[in-house]
Amino acid sequence: MFLHKSNFLFRAIYQEMTWRIPKSSLGDEKVIYLTFDDGPIPEVTEFVLDTLKQFEAKASFFCIGDNIYKHPDIMDKVIAEGHLIGNHTFNHLRGWKTENELYYGNFLKCETWINQHQGAVRGQKPKFRPPHGRIKKSQAKSILTSHEIVMWDVLTGDFSQNLSPETVLQKSIQYTESGSIVVFHDSIKADRNMSYALPRYLEHFKEKGFEFRSLS
Repeated sequence: MFLHKSNFLFRAIYQEMTWRIPKSSLGDEKVIYLTFDDGPIPEVTEFVLDTLKQFEAKASFFCIGDNIYKHPDIMDKVIAEGHLIGNHTFNHLRGWKTENELYYGNFLKCETWINQHQGAVRGQKPKFRPPHGRIKKSQAKSILTSHEIVMWDVLTGDFSQNLSPETVLQKSIQYTESGSIVVFHDSIKADRNMSYALPRYLEHFKEKGFEFRSLS
């Protein structure tokens, strides 16, 4: 069974990480925090940017360092259009299967490439999301000294070949509420589901009076 909603047990174990934005901090505002993992890449990331612009939405992009290296022009376009950039390691490493020293070095390598494009983000901790959501406590402890670790409230499942585009859309709508941090992917693997679900998801919630903000 695919878990579209973040699991209470994981949230309890990893309380030091950000899973959603508390409703108490939003008051009466209706806000969704869209995030995109694994880019930037040609065509797919550009489709996301065009769609976000159409709905006047801002988002946070957790970028793979190697993709920043390969596609610097697309990275610059994400920044120029006012979206937040987060670290997703240089090579999309699984923390549970990676030695701490290698993992932290890969994280730092990605951060170097991010800073070459946008520089340090002033007034807030920069953001990191562990690939696959898998990270050891010891790895998180080191990264938390400099970065906020952002997980998610809603996982769309757009990357799954076992889910139809319509299922991705409907489950994402079902579990989203104000303050949700929602994960889509700007990757080739997710393109079929994401390109169907994203514009319809945005249209649905915009009609209900929601705003889409980055995590800045």
